[in-house]
Amino acid sequence: MLEPKLGRVPIREITPPRLLSALQEIQDSGRRETARRCRSFAGRVFTYAIVTGRAQNNPAPALQRALAAPSVRHHPAIVEPNELGDLLRAMDGYKGTASTNAALKLSAHVFQRPGEIRTMRWVDIDLEAAIWTIPAEQTKMRREHRVPLSRQAIAIIRSMEHVAEYSVYVFPSFNPKKPLSENAVNQALKRLSYGDVMTAHGFRTTASSLLNECGEFHPDAIERSLAHQDTNAVRAAYNRTQYWDERVRMMQWWSDKIDLMKLENE
Repeated sequence: MLEPKLGRVPIREITPPRLLSALQEIQDSGRRETARRCRSFAGRVFTYAIVTGRAQNNPAPALQRALAAPSVRHHPAIVEPNELGDLLRAMDGYKGTASTNAALKLSAHVFQRPGEIRTMRWVDIDLEAAIWTIPAEQTKMRREHRVPLSRQAIAIIRSMEHVAEYSVYVFPSFNPKKPLSENAVNQALKRLSYGDVMTAHGFRTTASSLLNECGEFHPDAIERSLAHQDTNAVRAAYNRTQYWDERVRMMQWWSDKIDLMKLENE
């Protein structure tokens, strides 16, 4: 995000006003949260530059209060099974690019954060073990997160195996060196006329709501699957190693459940 304005500027020449200008351009486009994260990322880059002798100052911390606070967003989500079945059938008929089609369908099965799904890499997937390991640097909480993969999720990923010859990403954009754009899945939902009631992030709310409602699984297993941060440090450390077997069963149960929803009231 910062590369267009700062990518070719020597790091010693990046002053607070120059960095602020780049961040404000992102912010003014409506991406307040992205601007906040870019400021944090820039801070880490400057810290490394200082300890390696490439820079003397870090302008990022001083800009924290110069950026607008991210607005709280409530992501639309379908939580009624019949309506979800209608959406899933519509998704099966969507005529988009292979990457968008697959990412859209996988979002319903794995219910991870949209940014993690669209940047999924082949190196992070073990199809034989049925595990997707999201590296810490790619997660919101900055900790490694393992996702059990159902048979349906694996089939969707395998449908993209042909791109492994030319892209590190499972869902590449038209430029194979880049992942699918951040708006691709949301745009697909809009074209299906579901943009007002469902978003890519909404699949997380959908799964959380229906999994908790079914009563089949421990709430902590559901929260762990969603990679939510536990505010209790001891509890969080415990939960990182627990519920794996239950989560494996839950992910397969969920995929089977949404497949069944597509058949009901068809």
